[in-house]
Amino acid sequence: MASCCNSMTVEGFFSAAFRSSKQSSTPTSTISSSRLYSQCFPLKRNSFSLSRLPSFTVNASSSSSSSSSSSTTIAEPGGIKINSVPTKPIEGQKTGTSGLRKKVKVFMQENYLSNWIQALFNSLPPEDYKNGVLALGGDGRYFNREAAQIIIKIAAGNGVGKILVGREGIMSTPAVSAVIRKRKASANGGFIMSASHNPGGPEYDWGIKFNYSSGQPAPESITDKIYGNTLSISEIKTAEIPDVDLSRLGVTKYGNFSVEVIDPVSDYLELMESVFDFQLIRSLLSRSDFRFVFDAMHAVTGAYAKPIFVDKLEASLDSISNGVPLEDFGHGHPDPNLTYAKDLVNTMYSENGPDFGAASDGDGDRNMILGKKFFVTPSDSVAIIAANAQEAIPYFRSGTKGLARSMPTSGALDRVAEKLSLNFFEVPTGWKFFGNLMDAGKLSICGEESFGTGSDHIREKDGIWAVLAWLSIIAYRNKDKKPGEKLASVSDVVKEHWATYGRNFFSRYDYEECESEGANKMIEYLRDLVSKSKEGEKYGNYVLKFADDFSYTDPVDGSVASKQGVRFVFMDGSRIIFRLSGTGSAGATIRIYIEQFEPDVSKHDMDAQVALKPLIDLALSVSKLKDFTGREKPTVIT
Repeated sequence: MASCCNSMTVEGFFSAAFRSSKQSSTPTSTISSSRLYSQCFPLKRNSFSLSRLPSFTVNASSSSSSSSSSSTTIAEPGGIKINSVPTKPIEGQKTGTSGLRKKVKVFMQENYLSNWIQALFNSLPPEDYKNGVLALGGDGRYFNREAAQIIIKIAAGNGVGKILVGREGIMSTPAVSAVIRKRKASANGGFIMSASHNPGGPEYDWGIKFNYSSGQPAPESITDKIYGNTLSISEIKTAEIPDVDLSRLGVTKYGNFSVEVIDPVSDYLELMESVFDFQLIRSLLSRSDFRFVFDAMHAVTGAYAKPIFVDKLEASLDSISNGVPLEDFGHGHPDPNLTYAKDLVNTMYSENGPDFGAASDGDGDRNMILGKKFFVTPSDSVAIIAANAQEAIPYFRSGTKGLARSMPTSGALDRVAEKLSLNFFEVPTGWKFFGNLMDAGKLSICGEESFGTGSDHIREKDGIWAVLAWLSIIAYRNKDKKPGEKLASVSDVVKEHWATYGRNFFSRYDYEECESEGANKMIEYLRDLVSKSKEGEKYGNYVLKFADDFSYTDPVDGSVASKQGVRFVFMDGSRIIFRLSGTGSAGATIRIYIEQFEPDVSKHDMDAQVALKPLIDLALSVSKLKDFTGREKPTVIT
């Protein structure tokens, strides 16, 4: 590692290229500046060239000096000039599973982002934000810095009292939720600037979502109102204030409005120390006979990896790879799966590979867990964490309240809930569906097959939490092992779990960016098929138990979510599920989920693709996917 004389900090890195021009502003009070990231990263710039930057103009609210000549000053509270900027509705602003996601070029169109932000304020009760506090963070992707200034000015224009923003606009999705919850007495919610696991850069993806007062993603009752208001919006309220210097910790005041730039790591790290036994994990990572690697995928967890894994848990510095957040994720696709985290997979499957490997995604809420030449499916991962949580993780020492999974996730977690006599819930895809159960005290641990795992410590899935949970389990299993004794490995833990509960063979086929028309026709065809299906029908060697389009009634508030995925469930427990993903930014992503339960221990070591081949072939045949989409092969197989 180069010395600090030949390198620069993340703070310096983010202050370099692509900073939007801003007027100088001097904070009226400043928190003593501490280093956000203690590591000196090698000097690196973003992976795309300046010549590729698009020439789009950002809307009139993006800087104080560029207010439209047609704008009207409507108020001057506390000396801040509030302008009303005329606008018109823009099509296509309906949120998906996790907020609004589009290509960067779309968001950079005049008033595109501003319309959605203003529509949000038009949708919230005034008491939820007037003179209140909102958090703001993001994954560091391209356009976040410009977007942060737009959001701050519109928030001020709508009467928000204070914005808490991560330095350089950086804050992982789990950390935003943690900040909202820690400061619940004052924080009313927060904005997250991220397109999650989708690629970044001028030609790729950007996204925005709003989390509510308990740190959870906004419920559909709010997102539906936002969409409705985007269809009728006529003005944007924006404060005429300078751009805020997001590189300095501290408070900047403009009349009755203030912006506090905070350390994005400290609140989250404090929470993790309260959930886990850091001394137990440290005893594992400091062992000479245990090797750990974490791939931050040049995404937001690069800002958290060294403070947590190296500084606090004493992992070696070289255990962190791709640890510098980049605006385009190093030309990578920050999705921690076997396809896009190929470098980590190759390392873990090499002859002399490490004992434990993990990766996280763009905004830090997803995770992938690997052992030496061994992949842990997300469905197995959440089940194994739940089965071991009480003994290995102090936060759960007094027991767990309940377990839940998304409908497409395998039934491995169901079996743990049954054995431990815990409440169990099956919900639609989307973390927001877990939030009500958590707030009602019904749920402790939950997960999705899409590499999302978490608990009620926050109201988002949490990539680093999942990694720390797995390290806790491995550390607990090896706490009494002396040097030279064989350590219990990741594969040992998983195979022991299978021997106890049986194995749920599981795979997911993703067909990304399909033509929307063909994808929608395929789903409609399947819905028609299930409407005519009957118990006992034969599908090859499988006998149908039931087929439906999954619908969910929330046990807390009675709200109903329908058309959440087409299911074919067979008498032996095997399942085939089809759904369109709501997390992409272009076209349609078709996901096919295939699952089969196997109680026979002698068959547990079979390759999942081999074990599931009859079901996979049946799924492709039943759906007529090739006929509807023209696709020969999936983009990603998990």
